[in-house]
Amino acid sequence: MNISKIDLNLLIYLDVLLREQNVTRAAQQLGITQPAMSNGLKRLRELLNDPVLVRTSDGMSPTEKARKLQPTVRRILLDLEEALQPTDPFQAETSKRVFRIMASDYAASTLLPALLSRLQELAPNVTLDVMTPSDVTFHDVEEGKIDMAINRFDDLPLSFHQKVIWTDKFVCLTHKENPVIENWGLDAYCQTQHVWVSKTGFGVGLGMDPTDISKLGWVDEKLESLGRSREIRVFTRNYHVAIQLAMAKKLMVTVPKRSTANYLHDPNIVMLEPPFDLPQIKLDMIWSPLLHHDASHIWLRRLIAEVAAE
Repeated sequence: MNISKIDLNLLIYLDVLLREQNVTRAAQQLGITQPAMSNGLKRLRELLNDPVLVRTSDGMSPTEKARKLQPTVRRILLDLEEALQPTDPFQAETSKRVFRIMASDYAASTLLPALLSRLQELAPNVTLDVMTPSDVTFHDVEEGKIDMAINRFDDLPLSFHQKVIWTDKFVCLTHKENPVIENWGLDAYCQTQHVWVSKTGFGVGLGMDPTDISKLGWVDEKLESLGRSREIRVFTRNYHVAIQLAMAKKLMVTVPKRSTANYLHDPNIVMLEPPFDLPQIKLDMIWSPLLHHDASHIWLRRLIAEVAAE
């Protein structure tokens, strides 16, 4: 095969087709018509002397040859994207760039207010487009459609870059009139009623099952290891809502300490240390290798690290 005769667009088509495994969705991703995408697939089949995608009972599936090619093609395109990134310095004072950030409720309420203050000071025309975990996928981050994601992550694709923003510990909040505080301990914690709050990772969340400990998170997994459990009366994905519900109904909420900053001066709130050991949580910032060398992205990453340190 004469490599000089290969149309670079065909590698892009192949990359998207193997990810989407659907001609219509691949065309939508690239902003071209379905006939144009079908023609691209036809040319790929002729170039590779392989069907590339074949119809199965599960829909379109890549051939063995296509599967082997996929990581190589992805790496070539990522390397090319990085090499072609502009090298001009980022002019924060005059930039009108829009940064798209996926931030969990926890990250949005603790980190972003301070970040926005600094942006108004250093880059007054820059705009933040803040998205929730339900709005995006790992694929969106990998493609550089989202500048970065700030959240807690258990598993990440190896291609992503990441930086730890900070670590935090859990605390318990309740109303000062909640009788649970009089004999505070593990028994009292398990006997009181709780508000559960958490939302990590990507994708649309599903309803919670109080009996499915594996999906309830660290607090309930730790309690189960101790042979205990707690009474959860409300499930929510918003830390401020969780704290307000706990105060109004004299329930208990266990949350990361940094999320409580706006409530520390409320005379009706009591903060308690959990009566059992809980691991610290880690807030991470992740981004695509496509954006790693982008001057504006480097500037924002450094600013976020500075704000977090402060």
